[in-house]
Amino acid sequence: MKLLEKINSPRDIQTMSIDQLNSLAGEIRDVIVKTVSQTGGHVATSLGVVELTLALHYCFDFSRDRLLWDVGHQCYVHKLITGRYKDFSTLRQKGGISGFPAPQESPYDLFSVGHAGTAIATALGLAYGDTLMKKNTRIVSLVGDASIVNGLSFEALNNAGMLKRQFLIVLNDNSMAIDVTQGAFARYLNRLRFTHTYEDLKRRAYDLLDHLPLGRSMKESLNLLKQGVKSAISHGQIFEQLGITYLGPIDGHDLNMLIRAFKVVRDAPYPVLLHVQTEKGKGSKFASAEPTKFHSPSGYELDGDSAYVKPGAKTFTSVFGKTIVELAEKDEKIVAITAAMPDGTGLVEFKKRFPNRYFDVGIAESAAVDLAAGLAKSGLKPVVAIYSTFLQRAFDQIWQEVVLQKLPVIFCIDRAGLVGSDGAVHHGFCDLSFLRTMPEMICCAPADEDELVEAMKFAFAINRPIALRYPRDVVPAGVGSSEPFELGRSRLIRDGKDVMMVVYGALVDQAVESAKILADENIDAGVISARFAKPIDEEMVNELLQSGKLIVLIEDHSKAGGFGSAVFEFANRRGLPVNKIVHLGLPEDELIPHASRAEQLEQVGLTAKGIAETIAKKIKVYPASLEFTVFTNKHNRGIKTGKVLKMANQ
Repeated sequence: MKLLEKINSPRDIQTMSIDQLNSLAGEIRDVIVKTVSQTGGHVATSLGVVELTLALHYCFDFSRDRLLWDVGHQCYVHKLITGRYKDFSTLRQKGGISGFPAPQESPYDLFSVGHAGTAIATALGLAYGDTLMKKNTRIVSLVGDASIVNGLSFEALNNAGMLKRQFLIVLNDNSMAIDVTQGAFARYLNRLRFTHTYEDLKRRAYDLLDHLPLGRSMKESLNLLKQGVKSAISHGQIFEQLGITYLGPIDGHDLNMLIRAFKVVRDAPYPVLLHVQTEKGKGSKFASAEPTKFHSPSGYELDGDSAYVKPGAKTFTSVFGKTIVELAEKDEKIVAITAAMPDGTGLVEFKKRFPNRYFDVGIAESAAVDLAAGLAKSGLKPVVAIYSTFLQRAFDQIWQEVVLQKLPVIFCIDRAGLVGSDGAVHHGFCDLSFLRTMPEMICCAPADEDELVEAMKFAFAINRPIALRYPRDVVPAGVGSSEPFELGRSRLIRDGKDVMMVVYGALVDQAVESAKILADENIDAGVISARFAKPIDEEMVNELLQSGKLIVLIEDHSKAGGFGSAVFEFANRRGLPVNKIVHLGLPEDELIPHASRAEQLEQVGLTAKGIAETIAKKIKVYPASLEFTVFTNKHNRGIKTGKVLKMANQ
């Protein structure tokens, strides 16, 4: 029987020998590699923290102590030893366990997390809270070298130094985020890995003094000089100056050393940062050789010690990556910015082709936006490629430094809408709701490959702040139009005498298929690619609302504040009827759990079948001959169109 099969809780590992723990580490790596090959997930990251996670659970009791994960995608080992081994094959699958910490799964998971920079700040709150509540707990934050450069991490470090109690920060340093860690702090950590001047000098001097007459007295005298010398040459100086004791770096794969270190620092009555060096993908030849490629693959084929990522179909992301390179070849003013996501946002080829025009700021979305503002002010054409879920972190910078200044920054928003197996922590459900509030911001969404290409051409030509949103999905073929984008103009895909579906973005293909299903029910349904949510196509909306047809608004965004809201707001301003509008989108008060994107779309009724079923039911309620009211006002006097009109003045 395998060791892992005997573990029901972390208490089961606390009686193991170092040899047993090392054997267990090997078993865990095998399970992670095999499982993720089928389910997809964060394989390289999890393989890098096997020994570190085991040592933490060996030395702490997290049934009452507090373990805070930063980002959380490295929690697979933690899940395997906290009672979820039997369910691990369901990782990231519908109805299965999450790929991130999830409090609904286990009391060992304190927060649902998927964004970087949060662990130290939330741990700080727990430290103060537990002290005030007179709870005797230990607090541990596990933070990656890429996460600690996030602005929120530095703000939390600044406050953590004021604590007068136990508080441990474990810096997991593998010199990588998803790609190689960027910036001056990354270089600082690099020096820490290879420079041991202060510690080596101190150890050798103390060893020598122990063997000299009066050596111990001299050692005590030297301690008086310690802080001055340390300030001058210690490589932990930044943390020490913040009031946090720095220790390390130590080998993050040496279980014996890790356990000894944690036992030394776990009850220190002041904040401590333990710097641990790990290797991303440790124990797997393919993951350690290509940690970026195997950061979060959708799956792969195993062949002995090798693995091959399954080839995928063309995606919105790959079309964006290809298009920006083609446009940049013709225009040397085009520059691209990412926040530690060159691969995920499709900028890998741009990075290779135009290294001097490519900027990776690390996990610092706010800085990415402000950098873009500066580049735009200099006369360049910056593209900020960020996932929707992470763009939320830069709301203030988008408004203050871009929109308020009327700077032509292009936001290419990947992972918009439902994201699939990453689940609720990564859904891009609200980007339109906050971008649409900003004066002069243009919001558009392409339906397919042709429309994405045309949208990008339009974005570079318009000379205004603009946001393009698209999902993590295969790009549909030939459902939109290759006609150039015109500001605030939609495109008719197919006409329909009974129903018109107006779709914002990538669900146009589902609407087209839905129209085919409805045709079999003798319902003639048309499809429009809205293209723009700000400004909406007012002429199109005005005409449809007076037509007497059932109007179905469809979007892969929250129904609150999205494209549908823009249509309702316009109708309200003009006094137009809205009683024959059906609005389909993401539910406002429901968290959509992890599953495939197709399963999630089915859950919320946004597949072709779901849309068709909704329309068929509504047609019975709202037949084409139904009376409706048209209000007249200063914008809209005496409209006479529609099936049967009952006029009312407003």
